[in-house]
Amino acid sequence: MRYVILFEDDPAKADVRPKLMPEHQKFLRAHGDRILTAGPLLEESGAGAGGMWLVEAASAAEARHLVEADPFWPTGLRKSVRILQWKLVFHAGQALV
Repeated sequence: MRYVILFEDDPAKADVRPKLMPEHQKFLRAHGDRILTAGPLLEESGAGAGGMWLVEAASAAEARHLVEADPFWPTGLRKSVRILQWKLVFHAGQALV
């Protein structure tokens, strides 16, 4: 199953991101078979607002385990996390259902 994981960051912890970015990117590469895509979410102003992952996992619990294994997790950077099951129905101009 695929899951979209939406992260909202705590602005008070913004200094954590640049310090742990190399470790976070190493984590993403190590789990690239399950974390299919990832990237920051930005406000219209360009300010960071959080992030999004598209994950392949057997369950929401497995997806949450990935979130909690990320080096960002124990720092409190992530203010909130939503894990939503996602179904692909349209891609590259084509309906798939």
